[in-house]
Amino acid sequence: MRKVSIVGIGQVPVKKQYEERMRTIAKIAVKEAMEEAGVAKVDALFAGNMLADELQGQKHLASLIADEVGLDLIEAMQVRAATATGAAALRMAYLAVASGEADSAIAVGVEKMSGGLATPALAKALDARYEVPSGDTLISKNADLMRMYIDKYNMPADGLVNFSINAHKNGVTNPNALFKKAIDRETVLNSKVISHPIRLFDCSPVCDGAAAVLLVPTEEARAYHESPVHIMASSVSSDRFRVADRPEPLLLRAARMSAVQAFRRANVNRKDVDFYEVHDAFSIMACLLLEAAGFARQGEGWRMAAENKIGLDGELPLATMGGLKARGHPIGATALYQTCEIVQQLTGRAGPNQLKNPRIAMLQSVGGAASTVLTHIFGI
Repeated sequence: MRKVSIVGIGQVPVKKQYEERMRTIAKIAVKEAMEEAGVAKVDALFAGNMLADELQGQKHLASLIADEVGLDLIEAMQVRAATATGAAALRMAYLAVASGEADSAIAVGVEKMSGGLATPALAKALDARYEVPSGDTLISKNADLMRMYIDKYNMPADGLVNFSINAHKNGVTNPNALFKKAIDRETVLNSKVISHPIRLFDCSPVCDGAAAVLLVPTEEARAYHESPVHIMASSVSSDRFRVADRPEPLLLRAARMSAVQAFRRANVNRKDVDFYEVHDAFSIMACLLLEAAGFARQGEGWRMAAENKIGLDGELPLATMGGLKARGHPIGATALYQTCEIVQQLTGRAGPNQLKNPRIAMLQSVGGAASTVLTHIFGI
């Protein structure tokens, strides 16, 4: 397998609603990534999208985007992994280049969640026979996890608030973020209850967006960009599909396994990780991922937020450009926004959010109720 690097990124600002068509904003992101790499053609394009067939009535999206960009006669495939769809597109592009099947590949994610009722469509990432008929949603499943966590570990009512506060603080200075307003503890605790005990500010928003990255073999990467970012590892693991069937629901086994695999493939210790772009679609999920990846002991992930260890100058910066909570979570594009942000950080282009000399970054992406988790590690 060849080593793989990122030589171009592209992203449009996340918005509550885009008037432009989905294909148009995807095209903008792809063209921006290609222009940065200085290429007019690629061998393959992998598109991540979860909801277009239901909300826009559009299937076969990868070929549509390739045609819009003018990339005919290439491999163009759509990829899905529920709410980890963007990471799945990244992994497929990575594997295509690493295997030698392609010498250049685009991973693009796009979503227009404003096009209809997103929540029931997202619920289809759960079991259609045993969970959806009873009214379960991704929100309610995360609420179940949060209740279990509070009961088991006696976490205080404000234990998770700093996850949201940190994300919003970082989103203020990200030009692509949906929310650019700082919030405080009272704002989070007084926000509307969505599904007890989850409140509005524990959740990522419904939004639209598109982002893309261009991958080439590392041995050629400097020819495309003066500061390529290397994908040191890409891994994926799955857990029992239903939370209720898991022996330890609060231990995200897929997240733990994919992290272990990624660390080994990259030959990286978790202590080497300078920052972590976590899947903070819900505050409780950010907490559980910190524990699953080994950054905190079980039952103590929330303390990393409460003790201010996750800020830009903290022990382990999280959501450095606003995360899913403040930048936004347009499902198919989310992990690719995070990848673009990781590239910005590692190449010193993160503006006011720039960390001091970061060299290794970790990205985890959660599909459904953590039934699928992908881990990527990046370095310079």
